[in-house]
Parts: sequence; C-alpha cells; structure tokens
Amino acid sequence: MDQLLICWFLWILRERERVEESEEEFESSFLVDLCVCSRFLQWKEAVVAVDTEEGEWEEGEAVTVVVVVEEVIKAGTAEEMEGEVEEVEEREEEAVMVAGHSSTTQARPNPWITPAPARVWGPRTPAPSTSPAGPAPNISPAPDNLVPAMQSMAISRQTPASSSLDKAANLVPVKRPDNGGTKAIRTARLRANHFNLSFNPESIIMHYDVDVKPEHPAKNGRPVKISKSELSAIRNKLFSDDPSKFPLLSTAYDGEKNIFSAVPLPTGSFKVEIPEEEGTRFSSYIFTIKLAKELQLRKLKEYLSGQLLDIPRNILQSMDLVMKENPARRMIAVGRNFYPTESDPNDDLGYGVAAFRGFQHSLKLTSQGPTLCLDYSVLAFHKRMSVTEFLQEQIRGFTLNNFKRFRREVEDVLKGLKVTVTHRKTKQTYIIMGLTDKNAGEITFDAVDIDGQIPPRKVRLPDYFRDKYREIQYKNIPCLDLGKNGKRNDTPMEFCVLVEGQRYPKESLGKEAAIMLKNISLPSPRDRQNMISNMVRSKDGPSGGGIIQNFGFEVNQNMTPVTGRVIVPPELKLGASDGKVIKVTVDGEKCQWNLVGKTFLEGKPIKCWAVLDFSSSDRFKLDPNQFIPKLIARVQMLRPLLESVNEKAKKEGNGYLQLLVCVMSKRDPGYKHLKWIGETQIGIVTQCCLSNMANKANDQYLANLALKINAKLGGSNVELNDRLPLVGNAGHVMFVGADVNHPAARNTSPSIAAVVATLNWPAANRYAARVRSQYHRVEKIMNFGDMCLELVESYERLSKVKPEKIIIFRDGVSEGQFDMVLNEELLDLEMAFESIKYHPTITLIVAQKRHHTRLFLENPRDGGYAGNISPGTVVDTTIVHPFEFDFYLCSHYGALGTSKPTHYHVLRDDHRFTSDQFQKLIYDLCFTFARCTKPVSLVPPVYYADLVAYRGRLYYESTEGQSPASVSSSSSSSTYSPLSVASLDQRFCKLHADLENMMFFV
Repeated sequence: MDQLLICWFLWILRERERVEESEEEFESSFLVDLCVCSRFLQWKEAVVAVDTEEGEWEEGEAVTVVVVVEEVIKAGTAEEMEGEVEEVEEREEEAVMVAGHSSTTQARPNPWITPAPARVWGPRTPAPSTSPAGPAPNISPAPDNLVPAMQSMAISRQTPASSSLDKAANLVPVKRPDNGGTKAIRTARLRANHFNLSFNPESIIMHYDVDVKPEHPAKNGRPVKISKSELSAIRNKLFSDDPSKFPLLSTAYDGEKNIFSAVPLPTGSFKVEIPEEEGTRFSSYIFTIKLAKELQLRKLKEYLSGQLLDIPRNILQSMDLVMKENPARRMIAVGRNFYPTESDPNDDLGYGVAAFRGFQHSLKLTSQGPTLCLDYSVLAFHKRMSVTEFLQEQIRGFTLNNFKRFRREVEDVLKGLKVTVTHRKTKQTYIIMGLTDKNAGEITFDAVDIDGQIPPRKVRLPDYFRDKYREIQYKNIPCLDLGKNGKRNDTPMEFCVLVEGQRYPKESLGKEAAIMLKNISLPSPRDRQNMISNMVRSKDGPSGGGIIQNFGFEVNQNMTPVTGRVIVPPELKLGASDGKVIKVTVDGEKCQWNLVGKTFLEGKPIKCWAVLDFSSSDRFKLDPNQFIPKLIARVQMLRPLLESVNEKAKKEGNGYLQLLVCVMSKRDPGYKHLKWIGETQIGIVTQCCLSNMANKANDQYLANLALKINAKLGGSNVELNDRLPLVGNAGHVMFVGADVNHPAARNTSPSIAAVVATLNWPAANRYAARVRSQYHRVEKIMNFGDMCLELVESYERLSKVKPEKIIIFRDGVSEGQFDMVLNEELLDLEMAFESIKYHPTITLIVAQKRHHTRLFLENPRDGGYAGNISPGTVVDTTIVHPFEFDFYLCSHYGALGTSKPTHYHVLRDDHRFTSDQFQKLIYDLCFTFARCTKPVSLVPPVYYADLVAYRGRLYYESTEGQSPASVSSSSSSSTYSPLSVASLDQRFCKLHADLENMMFFV
C-alpha cells in the first residue's frame, strides 16, 4: 500500500512540472496532493515540496499535513483528492500559525466549520486559475481504497513562520464603507509630511541574490560571519572596478543578501580583492550574484487600482530600499533612521556628546499612490574626536599629567567604545576592551618573523612605533587594549579616535544636557515642518544622489495638502457637591475640564487604609543605604512587612486593607518589588507618591492622586453624557485592548502580553486585566483566546449577561502583521468562544502610534497657542489606504512639540460602522481615561493594555534570578525554563484573586 502512495505522489510531481501556472496569479504556492488508503485508523504524514519561483522543486521548508483517516465508503477521483494551499507573504515578525485542529486547541470546535453569525467581511476570492486540469492517472485501486475527502487537516511549519490553511480562509482587512466622514464643527487646511512618489509602471526592477565568502576558508574551518560594513566595502569595490557592468548609482544593496538594480547585472561568481586600508579580515572574496526575480512595477499599479488583491510586498521592499540607498551611503544609519556625520555646533551637549538631527522615513501606499513619509528625528551621539580630548571633556578635572588618579573613571567611560587608529591608513574599527596594566613606555612584546627566518625577540613598544610609524608622545599613561579573540593589540591612546555614530544613552546625560536634548527633540510645528522640507531636498536625503531617478522614481518635494475635520467633543457627566449628577462641557481649545466645585461621578468610600513611609523626611527618616538596597537584594523581606501592615489594619480598622499609600523620597528600583508583591502575592492596592510632592500638597497634585486612587478602588471618575455611536442603544458591549511588551535589545527575557476589557455598560469605564508571559520577542499573543474568555466570564459574573458585541483594539502591530492578527489571533479568539457556544459580533481595529505621519496647519491661527492641530482633528482622505478602512485621529491637545495623530486601521467590522460613527466612538472614548481630566492621544483600552504589559515587565524584573520557591509557594514545584510559558506565568504573572477585576494598573 505504501508503494501505491509513492507512485501516486511521483505522478503528481510529474504532472505539476508539466502544467504551467500563471506567475501573475501566484508568486509562490504549496501543492498538497494526497492519496490515502482506507482502514488506516491513524495519523498519516506527508512532506510537501515547495514550488519555487524558478519552478524547481526543493525540499526546503517541510510542511506537515496531518490527515485523520476513517473508513471509506466509495472511491474518489484524482480531482476530488486534489487541494491547493497558497503560501502567504512573509511576515515581519515570526509567529506560529495553527489552522484547523491543533494539539493545543483540540478540544475546541473550529469556528470556520461551525456556522457563525453573518459577517460583513469575507474570505479573499482567489483569482481564477488558467491552468488546465491534468488527466487522471492510470491507476485504478479498489473503490474502498481511497478517501473521498479530508475531514480534518492541520498545516504547521517546522519554523515559526505564519501561514494560512488555504486561500479561501485567509481573511483580509475590511474595505472602507464610504468615502470618508462628513461631520465636523469646522475644517482645517493641513499639510502632511507625505511626498508623492511617481514611478513608471512599465519599469522592471531586477532582484538579485548575493552570496559573499572569503576566497580562502578560515584556518579553523568554521564559517565566516562577514559584517554589513565589510559586505558593503566588498560590493563597492566590485562595482568600482567595473562600473560599466556594475553601475553603482543604478543599484541598491541591503548590506546582506539582496541587490535591486534598475539595469541587468552580470551573474556568476566574481573575485574581489580588497586593499588593506579597507580593514576587512581577508584580502580577497568571492562575490556570487544570482538573479532571483524580475519585479514588474505594473503590479503595484494594479494593486492601487484594485485589480490585484494581494499587496506586492516584494516590490514595496525594493522601492523602500532604493529610497534608503543614498542616505545609507552618506549618513549614519541607526535602525531605520539616518543622521549626519557631523553635528551642528549649537547642538553640543558637552562632555564629548552632541545632539544629531536626522530623519526617519518609510514608503506608504495611499489613495494618491505611493508616498515618501519622512519625519524629523534626534539622537545623542559621541562626537568624533581623539580619545584624549574626549577624556578631558567627559571627566571633570582630568588631565594627562594626573592620569593615575582618574584611571578607574577612564576605564569606565572608555570600555566598549569603538575607535579607529591614525598611525596607519585603515578604515578598520576596534572595540576598547580596557587599559593596559603598564604604561606605554614600559610595554614590550615578542616580535615574530612571518617567514620564520629570525627567532622571536623582545621589542619595546616605543621603539616599534618610532621605527615603523612615529614617536609616542605620552609614554607615562596606559595604552588602550584593542585585542580580540585572545590576541594582544596595545595601542597608544594618542593614536585612537572615537568612531562617529556611537549612541550616547540619554539616561547618562546630566540634567542640563537632558533638558537641551529634549528641547531639540520637540521643535515647534513650524520648525519641524521646515526641517522636514529641508531634509527631503537635501543631497544626502532619499531623493539626492541621482539614484532614485535612475530607477524612474521622482519625489514631489512639497508636502501633501489635506483637509482635516474637527469633530465635536462629547459632553461629560460629573458629580456635584450635593451628590447630584451634572453635565459638563469641555474647554473649547484644549477640550479639558476641571474638578473645581465638582466631584467624581461615583466615589468609592475608603474605610480601611494605611500609609507606609519610605521617605527620607527629617522627622521620620529612614536610612536608604540600609533599607532600600535590602529590598532589591532580598525581596522576601518586603512581603512580611506588607502582610503585617495588612493584618494590623484589619485588626484595628475592623476590615481588610483597601489601600496602601507608599511614600518614597525618589523613584526607586524598589517600586517594582512593591508592586509585584502587593498585586500578585498579597492582593493590596498600592498608590506610590514622592515625598516632596506630597509635602507640597497642592490642589492639582491631590486631585490627580485622587483620580488614580478612586479608579483603582472601582469608582467612576467621569462618564459620557450621551450614548456611544451605533452601539450605544444596543445590547451589552465590551471594549478590549491588547498589547505586547518586548524586552530591550540584547535582553533574552520573555515578552509580556496584556489584555484588558471593560466590565460595565453603558459607562464602559471600568476595566479588568490579564497578563501573560510568552516567547521572547514574539508579537502574536499566544493566549489571546483564553485571556479574552476569562474577561468575558468576569463580565458575565458582574453584569449577569455576556456582551453581545465585542470591539477589540490591538496595539503594537505593523501593516505586515495584520494578517497574523486577523488569521491567527482572531482565530484563537473565536475557537475559545466556540468552546462555550458563544458567538458575539466582533469589530477589530489596530491602533498605531509608531508611524511617521505628522499634520501641520497651513494657517497657524486655526490651531491653539502651541500651533498644533486641534483635538478631534480627523484625516481620512488622500494620505490613507487606497481602499481599506483607516484614518488618522488626533484626540489630544499638543502643548509641547508637534502633535502625532494615532493611525486607526479597521481589520474586521461585524457592526457596519460608518466613518463618522467609528471616529466619533473612538474620540469619545478618549475622554474616559481615568488618570486625567483631558482627552488622551490613544484610545483607553490600548492605553491601559500598554500600562498592564509594562506592569508585567516590572513583575518579571522583580522576580528575575530568584528560585521558584522564593517567588511563590504555589509555584515551588515548578521548574523554571526560559522556554516554558506556563512556568513563567506561575512565577510572576498571575494576579491575586482580589485584584483580577480591579484597575490596579492606573
């Protein structure tokens, strides 16, 4: 029977090669052809080959197809057995897709099989295939030897990449329901920092794969990792050696594996010899170029006009790289940002540090076509200067004559910095490992003859430099240790220069320098607009150097004019001094309100509370050198303290402690330990405050403190006077916010996922939170369905009914991850709801703050005192997506710098919101944030999710390095593993039961 399966599969491969598929329809696809014999009541696995763009079959990435085989009643034809699965575009973040029934969700029925309520979104319609169906093979097994249909199928990759079950199940973002909103109290003429990019749709961009290896392998036989700077130097040398065949200004290189060219390039392997001064590790390399694909720009035009369903990401990638090529050659690249090699003299921050004014840019697809979106950016860098000059600026009182006195400080400030040398011609950079034990005049080393003709001899470092380079001037100070991999490289300090482009952490800046950097980073709208325009026109900018022109691109150097609509702010409900509810109209310019003569709508009485004084006041002084460091070193000391305070309050106050106010003299690392123990171990609501602010006790500070305390205890600070658009007069609605907090660079700790949801209706201002740890830097929320299900159950316990409608706001995902949110996270959510036969209608929106779009008033008098756009300004035309449902909303008042609107992109909408309704709903919600008396820049469910995810990060940092037994007795049996999500949840993420439905995080 196995032989029959093999024969069948080999025939399928042969027929697949014979039948030609249209390249315009499918850029890459998986072909799943199965013939399964009956009476095999077990799981069968088949490895599916990948049909590559070149038409070759590769083993490549194995795709496992698991089929449940049951008794067969009748035979099936070849056509009945055939299925196709199209591979989706590559994701920007890796994630694991589970389609159908997976081992982790086996108990839940599949919502795609079980009928669900009517939806206004639908599966993507596949383009009709032009490939003729192949004839059935000349194999005639017995009728009961074939399975007519697959009842269950799951496709999973061996690498954490995203995929879909099939093309029909791959959901796409919902289309715009109208031509944009129309309601407004006034309109404003604006300029957006989008610069139209025109292109020739008949052009073709050649995409080449690049492979670079040393001509001679390393002596140890290990593969050689070549840095980006080395690869760029090798590529530049190859192209400069033969510019007629390799025109440098007609190509763009990503510094790794991809070259995009406006003209055909020679393919094959080429030897590249690098001069010594380039500083590469080898003198000759083999540079191999292979044509990967021809990118036809007409596909981009077809997508923009709606003729092509799938966004041509490979074309956008190539165009984006072309736009970055010129600044990448001329400027300092930091991530996606670019900065000049020299700073403005007026931006010197002192101590060898300066602020560098640069830009960040991206390519956006809008209703007017592709645009270059460019924004201003500032970073602090070390200045390029000699090491000796840097030390004199960095260390107060330092001179070379008293070096010994400052040796430890010198080593601290220099260690890890990159330098280049001046005594010989080279571009190579070195990392300072430290200082030599001896001074330069005392250092000797063994000089070895390369040819082996002369025996090794001791040589003094000063003699060596005098004979080969020049005299060492400062012999009575140490050298820099620039050694690597155990090899010595002692270099006199006077011959070393700091390399440009080394970031200086802003946390290390002095107070005055930090204020100066902040002021430079927050220019007024008019100044920012002028700087952006100058950067677009700069010879170092994206449109300079003549490169994009060689690709047929042209950038309009004027900002895009757009019309903004200012929508009406909501009226609010507050409490009056006599206990009645009063209606409040917000301020006309800033849309703020105050609490003078008013109270919270629902204030929570506090019957039992306590103050724990950590401050260093004169009367009740604690020794911080004794107490606070011990909190960090031995966290378990804090738990008995809080428990004793709780027990004392319970005994003397005849009730459980509702609130613990903790007074601290400064922002201390002990804060995270306090929060973790109080919120996960004991179940106490804590409110921290600084002693200097508490002592002043001004009305504004006390009011802000009261806002937070009342919200934490379950009170209601403010509510909307009118019902929310569309959903306000319907059944119960729950708003959900979701976000993931990732660790900093080079930190291997887990990511933290947070989901919050409203628990009351129609006020919709009380939230509960759930927090989980998950795999390192994975954006997909692994437990999204379970977390939301817990929150729905909490809603039901409090409101006696499940919400009929759910509106989800997802934060922190880019456009390339929309598919993951729609087809993986949402699938997990629906499977969780299906497990309890619960089918609410769902709307899903992504809220994006990490974008580059800025809006400027054509007439500054149309805005407020700061010159920013007014709160409630919406833009939903011109610079938005050609046909998907997105818009920009600035919901806050910008007092400093230039306001950044939030970009909202609707992915699914079962409720059929119009543009006006959705924009008004989100704007109104921004007035319900519990911590302030003004609208916030981000819709509260997302804002709260961000706070909870950060709180989860503090929990992890508080417990990091502790044994499970010291963390929690309940988790003492768990063995910690960095890959075990469940064990991490037990250790630090599980909230105390008393706080699960409270807003402890505000």
